[in-house]
Amino acid sequence: KMNIKPMRKIVVLLAATAVFSTTLTAQVMSDVVAVYNEGAKLAKTDLQASIKSFENVIVLADKVGDEANDLKQKAMKVIPQLYYTVAVNALNEKKPAQEIICASKTSIAIAEKYGNNTVKENSGKVLMKGYSKMASDFFAAEDLDNAIKAFDSVLMISPENVPVLYNKAMIYKKQNNYDQFGQTIDIYLEQLRKSNDTVNYKSDSAMALEFYRGAASKANQDGRYDEAIAMLDNASRYGEDKTVYYYYADIYNKQKDYDRGAEYAQKGLDIETGDDEAKARFWYQLAVAQAAKGQTTDACASFKKAEYGAFADASKAQRTNLKCSD
Repeated sequence: KMNIKPMRKIVVLLAATAVFSTTLTAQVMSDVVAVYNEGAKLAKTDLQASIKSFENVIVLADKVGDEANDLKQKAMKVIPQLYYTVAVNALNEKKPAQEIICASKTSIAIAEKYGNNTVKENSGKVLMKGYSKMASDFFAAEDLDNAIKAFDSVLMISPENVPVLYNKAMIYKKQNNYDQFGQTIDIYLEQLRKSNDTVNYKSDSAMALEFYRGAASKANQDGRYDEAIAMLDNASRYGEDKTVYYYYADIYNKQKDYDRGAEYAQKGLDIETGDDEAKARFWYQLAVAQAAKGQTTDACASFKKAEYGAFADASKAQRTNLKCSD
């Protein structure tokens, strides 16, 4: 006769296990709901604690399975928003730049993890503001090299960022870094041109021209004529300027390149709309070139027209030396 008692024990054991498993699942599901509600409540008062609660929702939901999937998906949508809020709060509360940057980077990483492109994009904007704040702090502390590095971090995210390009150019200007200033201001001006910002394009082109023109003037005074010419060439890229033409004429005459001296003196006269005194400097440089080239009659006439203001005495002396008749 078959003994059926052991079989009955196994059936009872399996039934008890099934009941226990169902009870456990129900209990864990209850925990998921409780933790989710706790996270929602904490979101108003304690963001970090709220984040931990929602992250715990995902862990518990995975134990439950499909039944908890809805809460899991909701938590996955909320978490990136919470991390983004932490970054925004750091910015709005004017926290140290490094704290804003760190919070933004974390927000970006979480957004990537959960596939939230909107939060990722918005977090990138906060990150740029964090780097801009860092650059401003370095600039205020006269740490210009690190300010540039911070601005470069912004440009890695947004290469055509107009305000950052301008600020970076101004640092190079302050450093008298002529090469880097030119490269940066050119990119900046190109962005203004693309956006049809004619007002700033005109004023900032004039600023660049003036910067190089000032450098040319100093180099000229110091006798560094080749460097002065290079600075004038840079200045000329940003527009036509009568003073630039005057410096060209003066320097070329000093270098005994009288053809070019006369050429630029004439260019200055062609665009000078002022009175005789305003034109005197160009007539003087033209006369110097003409005299050196043996064009005495023309030189006498040009020196005569240069006898105004600061050039009056020198022009009269030159006419005496040339034995001008009139």
